[in-house]
Amino acid sequence: GTAMAKKDSSRRVDSAATAPLSVVILAAGQGKRMRSDLPKVLQPVAGRPLLKHVIDAAQSLAPAATYVVYGHGGDRVRETLKDEKVSWVLQAERLGTGHAVMQAVPNIPDDHLVLVLYGDVPLISKDTLTELLKLTGPKQVGLLTMVVPDPTGYGRVVRNKRGLVQKVVEQKDASKKELQIQECNTGVLAAPAVHLKKWLKKLKNNNSQGEYYLTDVNALAVADKMSVNPLVAPSNVEVLGVNDKAQLAEVEAAYRQRTAHALMIAGVTVVDPARLDVRGSVSHGMDVFLDVNVILEGAVKLGNRVRVGPNCVIRNCEIGDDTEVFANC
Repeated sequence: GTAMAKKDSSRRVDSAATAPLSVVILAAGQGKRMRSDLPKVLQPVAGRPLLKHVIDAAQSLAPAATYVVYGHGGDRVRETLKDEKVSWVLQAERLGTGHAVMQAVPNIPDDHLVLVLYGDVPLISKDTLTELLKLTGPKQVGLLTMVVPDPTGYGRVVRNKRGLVQKVVEQKDASKKELQIQECNTGVLAAPAVHLKKWLKKLKNNNSQGEYYLTDVNALAVADKMSVNPLVAPSNVEVLGVNDKAQLAEVEAAYRQRTAHALMIAGVTVVDPARLDVRGSVSHGMDVFLDVNVILEGAVKLGNRVRVGPNCVIRNCEIGDDTEVFANC
């Protein structure tokens, strides 16, 4: 029996894996809370725009196509990222996340899987998205969720007895019992294009915002007897959205920590991981030593036994074996 079950589950994964992928990135938000002339999705994390991080995550999955839905006045966004291999789709009126995805789906063939990402959620990883796509198939929707200590304000994920998603309930519509749920919706989902198109047409905007919410697709999928498979994000930093400068700094710190950790696991000595900024790509040899307050920008290559003293900025450099860079360079 177990061998059959195993075989069956692997077949399900294969069927999902063979469907071509189209990614839709929602990037139309204005970002008023940033209090900045720079559009929200162009705010920098580790020296690159938020949206660039998301496009890179999408491209890591080798999709057939990536669509970026941008908003009114978003010409600067297009101009800044004009070299990216994406198709730009204008959402002329901001009528909600469901409406935004609607702008892109007419371009997507019915036999594709559609993955929806957000231009202000920059730390989403390839591994997590790959897992999510494994839970998606002709009769399956994958929904990325997160478990948070304080779920206030988030849509709660209501599961059935089999552990599948029954619905997502917004805070204001939730019962007392539902408000206790700590598993929340991230908005990131993957679904077969042919069904997604049908559900988007059925969305209603009878809510306090008068908007069409992508979230409502989950209940429509369940009504169509499809399973909505939840995947809990392995770390909440991956699904952190950025709405203001405080959250921008939080994401920057998480990125800094992630990059420093990867370097240390690869054998680099980092004196204080909280005081190393990597704003680009680093390749390195053995026994590299990085002191505090080092900033590595652009493409940096460090040879074997390179030592970098405190308070140094190294930008687009290749530093040969056995070199010591003294303090304050």
